[in-house]
Amino acid sequence: MTSLLNALNAGKTSLLTNQKSIEIVGNNIANVNTEGYSRQRAELMQIPAVNFGDFFVGQGVTVSDVSRDYSVFINRQLQDKTIEYGEETGKSSSLSELERIFSVSEDNLASQINDFFDAWQELTANPSGEVERDVVLQRGQLLGEAFASITNELDTVVSNMNTEIIGEVEYLNEKITEIAKLNDRIQLVEISGQTANAARDQRDLIIQDLSETLGVQTYTDNRGMLCVQLPGGKPLVQGNLASTIKTVTVGTNVNLQLETTGVTMDIGLENLGGKFKGMFEMRDVFISDLRDDLNTLAIDLTSAVNTEHATGYGSDGVTGRLFFNDITALPAGEVASRNVKLAISDASEVAAAGNPTAAPGDNENALKIAQLEVTHHVATTGDTFDNFFAKMVANVGIEAARNDLALSGAEDAALQLQNLRDGFSGVSLEEEMIDLIQFQRGFESSAKFLSTVDEMMNALLQLKG
Repeated sequence: MTSLLNALNAGKTSLLTNQKSIEIVGNNIANVNTEGYSRQRAELMQIPAVNFGDFFVGQGVTVSDVSRDYSVFINRQLQDKTIEYGEETGKSSSLSELERIFSVSEDNLASQINDFFDAWQELTANPSGEVERDVVLQRGQLLGEAFASITNELDTVVSNMNTEIIGEVEYLNEKITEIAKLNDRIQLVEISGQTANAARDQRDLIIQDLSETLGVQTYTDNRGMLCVQLPGGKPLVQGNLASTIKTVTVGTNVNLQLETTGVTMDIGLENLGGKFKGMFEMRDVFISDLRDDLNTLAIDLTSAVNTEHATGYGSDGVTGRLFFNDITALPAGEVASRNVKLAISDASEVAAAGNPTAAPGDNENALKIAQLEVTHHVATTGDTFDNFFAKMVANVGIEAARNDLALSGAEDAALQLQNLRDGFSGVSLEEEMIDLIQFQRGFESSAKFLSTVDEMMNALLQLKG
């Protein structure tokens, strides 16, 4: 009778184990399209045997754990490639705008520079002509407007980036706080010997998101909690404590600070990765260099024209006048490329002549100014005005082309790694159907076994009766 009771108990454990396994398979099938879900498996373990007479008799089977298919190696690779993809994404939108601003079309700053010096060239043919003098003034004004237009558009690009950064920070803080909460939840669940698979999947998904945006790094502390930090080592999550990212306005830019345990630290470019690193590099390095080059071109061009213009004479016989306002020493906060404006307003003030008499055919000074387009070299590089701007356009084009190539490569690599992760950790309906049939047969066999044992016990009881 005792042996039948042992058999009954073994059949019961088999029935319950197969039922639990079927539930796990059902959960896998239900989450086949859930982002970040890792396939779960029932880990089966036989119940230790007991000494029964001269034999050790088994006591059945139990589910010792519910594990998830997870590869640290694959997920690390995916995290690294996601950081790279995020960085190129952060540069992409602003580069598209810069390509439009620094286009190679006919209506760009280079064409305005050409038109300006062409107007002086035409003035050499008729130095006393009112129409030609008016055209010089108009072309000078249009040139200043072209400089200001590019400067304003660069400001718009930077302003849009600042707005995007502010919008992202609130979302990032929510994710950082969520990781701290998940750390706490996972520890509470697993300290009792269970496995918090759903919480771990959710945490991994958030880490991948933060990797793309901030380029975060992760490690496990001595309590088994996942710690998250910025590339430079500044902590975002320590156990169940979350730091807060804040935005601060410095001049016209938005910068980041990290507030953790009552301490506030600046977050510099060296502390960033992913999308934010790409955006800050574009804003603080690439676009800043473009601004400097544009200011250099504006100052150099206006200074060269002013130097020659001041030595010439207007049709009124006056000399020493500047053609453009002096932008070599502007007040703090003023931008040179936005202040390319005419210093004269009347056609008679255009200094085309090279001598005080300003004879009708005197075009000596107009020739000197017209020739500046090909004879003058920008001090910092030795290029002509046209070549200097052409290099700016080329730099934007080269960086945009590099970004397109790098973005495409990083996207493909991240997709391949994601497919590799899905192949290892994702749910395969074909495999789940095979497991379902296997556990269903096991359940049916256990039920049949229990039925048989029940019949045997009834027969035994009838014999005793």
